[in-house]
Amino acid sequence: MIELKNIDYYYDQRKVLDDISAVFPDGTCTCIDGPNGCGKSTLFRILSGLAFPSRGTYLLDGIAVTPERMKDKVFLQTMHRKIGYLFQDSQTQLFTRSVEDEIAFGLFQLGCSREEVHAKTEKYIAMMGLEEVRKSAPFNLSGGEKKKTALAAVLAMNPEILILDEPAASLDEDGQAWLLNFLQQIKAEKKTLILATHQKELVDAIADQTIQMNKLHQLVK
Repeated sequence: MIELKNIDYYYDQRKVLDDISAVFPDGTCTCIDGPNGCGKSTLFRILSGLAFPSRGTYLLDGIAVTPERMKDKVFLQTMHRKIGYLFQDSQTQLFTRSVEDEIAFGLFQLGCSREEVHAKTEKYIAMMGLEEVRKSAPFNLSGGEKKKTALAAVLAMNPEILILDEPAASLDEDGQAWLLNFLQQIKAEKKTLILATHQKELVDAIADQTIQMNKLHQLVK
């Protein structure tokens, strides 16, 4: 379970998060909505261990996630296995020479065997319908294909928790329908889902709880 207690975050002396407290229970889907610039992406960076609160506590399964804790290689690898994070602009997390390499990269970093990497790469290429672009460089892909490639790379690591920042961004109508079906399948697997979205249809279909943030970088009580 993830728990946030009285989280503040400052960036260049500007408060980006203000006294954020929330609980994200295992196996549930939480949808977060709020205006642009309210701090959702910063919140997700903290949840993923890419940033740390200026004040307050982030607990992952009862253990405080801190800069000191993240220096522990065992804890760091455990967290990377447990949490998968899809950026709002998925292009920013694509950097290899091909779709195949993108999916395989994280698996090799986790120490998976070549056989396991090959099997999982094939599985997620098929799952995401990326067969025709598997040899293509990610920067040549459409917005929807980039999103699917980034998702495939995250899912291949089999995280228990999926953090998705505006997953419907850059998807056309067909892509959004695909995303809804995909998220319903993931939810059925009892993974913990945390996503930022403005789409009421998506929220109504999958959310177990909703959180609203305001332009003051606070949760709406």
